[in-house]
Amino acid sequence: MVLAEDLRQAVLQAALQGKLTEQLETDSDVDEMLINIQVEKKKLIAEKKIKKEKPLPEIQEKDIPFDIPDNWKFIHLGEIALYLDAGKSPDCIKESVIGKEWGVITTTAIQANNFCENENKRLPNDFVINRGIKIEPNDILITRAGPMTRTGIMCLVENIRFNLLLSDKTVRVNIDNKNVSKKFIVNAINSPCIRLQIINMMSGMDKQQVNISQEKIRKIIIPLPPIEEQQRIVDKINEIMPKIDEYEKIEKELEALKKEFPTNMKDALLQAAMQGKLTEQLESDGSVEELATKENINLLDEEDYPYFIPDNWKFAELGELTSIPIKRGKAPKYVDKSGILVFAQKCNQKVGKVSLDDAKYLDENIKHKYEQDNYLQGNDIVINSTGGGTLGRIGYISEALFKQSLPIVPDSHITTIRTKDNISSKYIYFFLKFNQPYLETMGVGSTNQTELRPDTIKELLVPIPPIEEQQRIVERLEALLPLCEELKE
Repeated sequence: MVLAEDLRQAVLQAALQGKLTEQLETDSDVDEMLINIQVEKKKLIAEKKIKKEKPLPEIQEKDIPFDIPDNWKFIHLGEIALYLDAGKSPDCIKESVIGKEWGVITTTAIQANNFCENENKRLPNDFVINRGIKIEPNDILITRAGPMTRTGIMCLVENIRFNLLLSDKTVRVNIDNKNVSKKFIVNAINSPCIRLQIINMMSGMDKQQVNISQEKIRKIIIPLPPIEEQQRIVDKINEIMPKIDEYEKIEKELEALKKEFPTNMKDALLQAAMQGKLTEQLESDGSVEELATKENINLLDEEDYPYFIPDNWKFAELGELTSIPIKRGKAPKYVDKSGILVFAQKCNQKVGKVSLDDAKYLDENIKHKYEQDNYLQGNDIVINSTGGGTLGRIGYISEALFKQSLPIVPDSHITTIRTKDNISSKYIYFFLKFNQPYLETMGVGSTNQTELRPDTIKELLVPIPPIEEQQRIVERLEALLPLCEELKE
């Protein structure tokens, strides 16, 4: 998450500027520390354990990125590193090691402040092992090649179970434990300001494949406090970072809720509408029984109700509420141009809108096969009823679209719902949108021939409010549901 990561970077930057801890007069002298390291280096060179290195350039004032306390000093990483070593990249088996097998780490094993030992490739059993490049606990590792985002990243190996070697894209920075805190160095290298310096040192033709040489790694400039303050800084970072980690968990949960909220809110509004909880029930509303008598609707007995609804509501099967049978259209024959459009599943768009932009033209030589009721009308509801990708998707033919269009017939993959006069078609549309997740699971048949049978749609149990409340529900949903879509954006 952005904010948690910003906090981490701010803490590291404050630490490197001496703003996270107190500077104490009792702390040791940095210059003496550096002299001690040089003495140790000369000893190792004399013993021929390491090679003599090229002198590092003097740090100029223009090289200093920010102010530090008076008792700190800017140094090259090479001044405190006894030596650097890297591995090779032999032909490996692309699977992680198990037990006592030997392997080579990949660059992804080195994460900022974290060593992921499972990121490795197994070496062949007959490979000759160079134990000099075996990774050990307390090693400091840095990536030297790969994508820009993965190069120049450093970690401390605190624990390791497997027999793993350095690769040619990873470098070990061997630092004197007695005079320098390795955890401080790792935090310094991964801080935002030093990270920017490292990026500027990289070479390569593409951001996906850059590198930084060992010599350039030695030249990285970092601030160095006394060893005592290094430890205080590490302790402070160790105290703060877990709190930021906890905050990040909360931040991620909030982000997930934010993404889910519009959908959850939409579902909650539709559910509330279908249970009579979105609008008020008014005594002045008409009677559902009278409506049912007028429209010849068979109402369900109360013991068959699937859930509680207001006392003045009733339930009926959807098939009782339509003025034409619930069925799919006919298989069309197409031509390049005619006076009749064919509504196909792709006209019923994912975003919840109906579009005729992709509608094809019907061969008018077969229009005699279509009765008047087979043509779509304004306020019809259309349901994608075959295939796997869009099965159960609900659309609504608005009056405006109908009046602006050529005559339209549905193809054989579309089921049409046309309501009776005293049933709000828009209310039924919202009822079906509420049930769309259910319909999407009700396909039968093989994978490539899945169909949503008309009887499955016909037998849906619809809660019926008085026509006046149907209209109030539609008005309320038309006002509230667009707000859910805005939240998604």
